[in-house]
Amino acid sequence: MERELADNLETLHHDAFGWALHCCGGDHARAEEVLQNAYLKLAQGRAYHGGQSSFRTWWFGVIRYTAHEELRRQRYRESLLGKLWLQLTGDSRDPRPSPSHQVELNEQTLELRAALAQLPARQAEVLHLVFYQDLSLSEAAAVMKIGLGSVRQHYERGKARLRSLLQTPASHED
Repeated sequence: MERELADNLETLHHDAFGWALHCCGGDHARAEEVLQNAYLKLAQGRAYHGGQSSFRTWWFGVIRYTAHEELRRQRYRESLLGKLWLQLTGDSRDPRPSPSHQVELNEQTLELRAALAQLPARQAEVLHLVFYQDLSLSEAAAVMKIGLGSVRQHYERGKARLRSLLQTPASHED
C-alpha cells in the first residue's frame, strides 16, 4: 500500500507542483512550501485518500486546501508584522517585499498569464485544472469542492472572457 502511494505521488509530482504554483499565484517558493506541507499532511496521517475520487483529484484537493491555509497564515503574519513595523518606525511604506522573482517567459506566455490574472479566481482555477492538469470538468469539480454545474459555468465564462481579453490589443487597455 505504501509503495503504491509513493508511486502515485512520484508520478504526479510534476503536475502537483504546477497546481501548487497556480494556487500560489506563481510564487515558486510558496508553491514549494505548500507542496511540502501537503506531503507532510500525508506522512502524518492528517490527509487520507478514502477512495471516493481518483487519487489525482483527491491529491489536488489536498494541495488546494493547503495553499489556502498557507495564504491565510501568511496574511495574518504580514498584517501583524506590518502593524508592528509601522508602530516602531512610523514609516507608511509597505514592509512586504514585492513579488519580483519570476521565471522569464516569452511574450505570449506573459500575455496569457496577464489575461488569466484578470479572470475571477474560480474561472482561473477551472481553466488551470482542465488545460494544464488535464482533468475533466467532473474531476475539477471534486478538486474545487463545488458542483459540476458550477464548474461548467465557470469553465464556459472563463473561456469566453479569456478569449475576449486575448483578442483585445494590449495598447488599448491602458
